[in-house]
Amino acid sequence: MYITKIKLEQFRNMEEIVLCPCPGINVIYGDNAQGKTNLAEAIWMFTGAKSFRGAKEKEMLRFGTEKTAMHLEFWGGNRQQSADLFLGNQKTAFLNEVQLESATKLAGHFYAVVFSPSHLSLIKDGPVQRRKFLDTALCQIIPKYETNLREYHRILDQRNALLKDVERFPQLSETLDIWDQHLAKSGAWLMYCRFQYVKRILPVACEVYAGISGDKERLSLALESSIGADDRMDREGLYRLFQEQLQQNRNSDIQKHVTGCGPHRDDLNLQVNDLPVRLYGSQGQQRSCVLALKLAECAVIEELSGESPVILLDDVMSELDSQRRSYLLNRIKERQVFVTCCDQESVQLLEKGKAFHIEKGQILQDREEES
Repeated sequence: MYITKIKLEQFRNMEEIVLCPCPGINVIYGDNAQGKTNLAEAIWMFTGAKSFRGAKEKEMLRFGTEKTAMHLEFWGGNRQQSADLFLGNQKTAFLNEVQLESATKLAGHFYAVVFSPSHLSLIKDGPVQRRKFLDTALCQIIPKYETNLREYHRILDQRNALLKDVERFPQLSETLDIWDQHLAKSGAWLMYCRFQYVKRILPVACEVYAGISGDKERLSLALESSIGADDRMDREGLYRLFQEQLQQNRNSDIQKHVTGCGPHRDDLNLQVNDLPVRLYGSQGQQRSCVLALKLAECAVIEELSGESPVILLDDVMSELDSQRRSYLLNRIKERQVFVTCCDQESVQLLEKGKAFHIEKGQILQDREEES
């Protein structure tokens, strides 16, 4: 899958911009606040997801305007396709000139994986961000995952509310068995999906990280289960174990008014050379870990969908040495990549691809870099 053309009108600081990238590496360079990240954000919107910056739709409209138009032409599904997004009073989406029920319906037609500096929170912050990484990735490849995730949290909220009431009305404790069954069934499905996903990305992430570090460092990752489960268990086994843990922890849960175990408490353990990268990793190692996970995510999407997702690497070159930069620019094969950066050094490292200079929301320069 690759983009052949993108046109944006009244999007953030861009009055009108047209970009025709190559199927390989595309470097978007320029000073800060010129529109590089805006371009990556616009491309990401065609996955059917929300802004990876957490922005509201009205924030994407150019100042003083009431509507933005976004047009994408791409090769996917063995044919040329087009998609359109319009933001304003209401959000509308079209695929091949046919209006969709919602923009989320673009998911499964256009695939992308994005890295931005905010994703470093996956390493630096708590387990919530690492669970979010797993859940976001799984939502792209398993259509019903998002629905089941919402259902799990709905049941969890109901159980937690009941835990608070049980202290005042002990007779309500009898109803906890029913909620435990529902929570265990829903949670076991989520845990099984996460375990299988980590197993899929593990070899690819480790291989990518070794390549980025020049085989000088070794990455390891594992899903840490709050119920003591492991990736050898099937869904039925996870269901039984989760139920047992809920029963064992019931008195503690009632006292604390919260459910103390389950997929909402799991974590993804990341280590470099057997040391937790969150505590001991350098800035470059932390960025490399996130990049390895993102590129492994690409491989899984391609394996399951048959499509190579577009890779968006926003401000990825900061904190990376020239060896790691060169790997990203010249060793990612058979995928379309967009790399945004401030300096021209990355352009000079580019062996083959295209470079675009952006300033004040306009493309000033479009030149091809050949080997």
